[in-house]
Amino acid sequence: MSVLTQDYLVLRELAQELAEIAALPVMAEKRAMWTRLNGLQPVKPMVNICQLPWHELDVDNELTTRSTDDFCRKIEVGLRRKLYQWRHMPVDMVIEPLQTVPLVIHDTGFGISEDVDIVRTDGDNDVVSRHFNIQIRDEADLEKIKMPQVSVDWDASAQLLARNQEIFDGVLPVAQQGIGAQWFAPWDELVRWWGVQEALEDMLERPELVHKGIDRLVSAYLHRLDQYEQLNLLALNNVGDGPVGYSDELPGADYDPAHVRAHNQWTIGAAQIFSEVSPAMHDEFALQYELRWYRRFGLNYYGCCEPLHRKIDVISQIPNLRKISMSPWVNLEQGAENIGNRYVFSRKPNPAVLATDVWHLDNAREDLELALEATQRHGCIVEVILKDISTVRYEPQRVWEWAAMADEVTARYAQ
Repeated sequence: MSVLTQDYLVLRELAQELAEIAALPVMAEKRAMWTRLNGLQPVKPMVNICQLPWHELDVDNELTTRSTDDFCRKIEVGLRRKLYQWRHMPVDMVIEPLQTVPLVIHDTGFGISEDVDIVRTDGDNDVVSRHFNIQIRDEADLEKIKMPQVSVDWDASAQLLARNQEIFDGVLPVAQQGIGAQWFAPWDELVRWWGVQEALEDMLERPELVHKGIDRLVSAYLHRLDQYEQLNLLALNNVGDGPVGYSDELPGADYDPAHVRAHNQWTIGAAQIFSEVSPAMHDEFALQYELRWYRRFGLNYYGCCEPLHRKIDVISQIPNLRKISMSPWVNLEQGAENIGNRYVFSRKPNPAVLATDVWHLDNAREDLELALEATQRHGCIVEVILKDISTVRYEPQRVWEWAAMADEVTARYAQ
């Protein structure tokens, strides 16, 4: 038996297990619950876990790859992680009976990359501390920001699809998909070149320069999006794995199955650097430019780590706004009152609770219950997204126990 044949058998065995899980009745139940939540209908607070420190989580070699071929090993990593999460911390996870294959897309980027000094505390962790070296100091430097040029290698895409079909034939359906979820955070990108303190100071001292900078970068994002549409590279993201966007409102009435467009999709974005910026300045320097992007999409999710509890009125300008992130640094009561049942209250528990010297599950429980009590008082539709987990101190049971606790607690707050 050839090495490659052995690798294929490893992948097919994992895929068979995944297909059996995907066929469980609970998957249809969870899809329906996420659809209700995303439609602002009463349902229990739904829970998702993502962005895990996988290098700390292996137990009994569950994450150890067996493939020897690099191509197969990359696929195996994805399959093993999905199965591991289902075994140990599924919460409201949905597994689709499908192996998705990306298109081979080339992108020239924005013409400027971060120049950064990195400090690591764990050589195996890809979460690092960064110091950004300034590359934009004046108006002339804005010319460094270029319009991305997108192209597709259709031959390579076809080869990638064919090889996946060969591996999974008769075990798991295979489908090639374009670009689904798109993360839109131009300010998070811009400060990497401008400098965080420098950009914030320039909003006061050189506002015209700041306006020109964000306008140019948003235009670059839209230039890329136009090409995605023209080249027919977009895919529906109201179904399937990834950000849980199950919705019966998308793709919408104006939908051509042969050509997905932005208005058939969700998008998600943020301006995290604006945590300490006033609502008025957030509106002026971020939202008035970001709206050009959000107007293109069918449903919008806004926010990430920035506290947005006092900016709901400003954010409400976004058309088709459906979810607002409520980070660990929000005023829970104020956020819940301002959101009510108009949008999904997307609660982000503090992942630092998993990183303490000694694990205290009761602290995590208290934090989650405080959030759910506040949202219940104001009739909120709630999801709980535990993410940005940089470490569990090499004790994977911490996140397993958090997941079991979240299941138990959220069941008590079902509407």
